[in-house]
Amino acid sequence: MVRNLIAYLDSVKSRDPAPRSRAEVLLYPGVWSLAFHRVAHRLYRARLFFLARAVNHFSRFLTGNDIHPGAQIGRRFFIDHGFTVIGETAEIGDDVTLYQNVTLGGTDPANGIAGKRHPTLRDGVIVGSGAQVLGPIEVGARARVGANAVVTKDVAEGATMVGIPARPMLVDVTAYQRDFMPYGTPCSDSFDPDRQKLELLQCEVERLQARLSELMAERRGEAVSGADLPPLREHGLR
Repeated sequence: MVRNLIAYLDSVKSRDPAPRSRAEVLLYPGVWSLAFHRVAHRLYRARLFFLARAVNHFSRFLTGNDIHPGAQIGRRFFIDHGFTVIGETAEIGDDVTLYQNVTLGGTDPANGIAGKRHPTLRDGVIVGSGAQVLGPIEVGARARVGANAVVTKDVAEGATMVGIPARPMLVDVTAYQRDFMPYGTPCSDSFDPDRQKLELLQCEVERLQARLSELMAERRGEAVSGADLPPLREHGLR
């Protein structure tokens, strides 16, 4: 029990440079909301729904996070700051990180399978502040959702989603494999998809201009060569 707690606190410290000690991590509202949720979820599974809701209500009052007792949450889950909402049928894997004001919300149950209306987050997912992940969709392992993004469709494993509606963004694969990306949002603009499209279009225009110049040079060369040749009849040739 103590060993698991220490491992959890260390996992939080590895994702947040602010705390100076494990004891400081114990004061985080996200840590307390997870502890309360573990209790509420057990009561929920025992069909003690009123007691589960009571624990959830107290946790929301104390921490500012609203995690439905029915949500399934894996190991080393971390909410940095607060004001996060997680719906009843949400499923969260191991080592998932959420930042402030994130919503794992639902849509019409008819759109889901067997009543599932909230998203599934696989292992290692990072969701940036203010992001909305809505509906019975799946966010693949180690995917990132940038700040204020709105995700309503499945996200591929390792993808980085930004914008409204969220769209995939190219990132450095080696950095993705090696580093934890704080806040889920790339800091460099070198991977901006709009900028990449403009650069690709510029390269294509330059290529077409070069090809057009070659064709025009060939046409001019043919015209000059034809003009330099004297008529055959002037030399007595037929």
